[in-house]
Amino acid sequence: MTIHTEHPFADPDPDPVRRLRGRLGGAVTLWTAGDLDGTHAGLTVSSVVVGRGEPGHVLGLVDPDSDFRDVLETTGRAVVHLLQWRHRDLAEAFAGLLPSPGGPFRGAEWQQGSHGPVLLPATSHALVEVADVREVGWSDLVDARVVDVVLHDDPDPLEHRRGRYARPAGR
Repeated sequence: MTIHTEHPFADPDPDPVRRLRGRLGGAVTLWTAGDLDGTHAGLTVSSVVVGRGEPGHVLGLVDPDSDFRDVLETTGRAVVHLLQWRHRDLAEAFAGLLPSPGGPFRGAEWQQGSHGPVLLPATSHALVEVADVREVGWSDLVDARVVDVVLHDDPDPLEHRRGRYARPAGR
């Protein structure tokens, strides 16, 4: 057996835009839409910007081929959750990177809300309604109006930087 010093799955020609995005880092969010008793879906999203105004807006880059994108198009509304460190396996499941027998919604407790499934115990989240969707690169840019914001203590937020989950400095 030979042990190599290089990473066996490293891309021999890494995408510089993807590498730039990874260096920006940011909070990990979980977007959910639909009805728990019917069609529902969710997606882990870390490319998010919040714009102040009346109303405020949340902008997110969403995979156009995801089940979440299809449900969002049907319902026109969603819940944007701010995840905490304890939710990292849930984030992986909704990103499609961690096996989730029975689907990723089985990995947590949920309550049906007016804009989609709400993660319990309560996390900070925003109820949003789609204002516009347009293609940006390989993603869909979802521009959603903020209808309501629910804020709770955020003792241990989940962040994503350079392909890994992280805790903010000083935690």
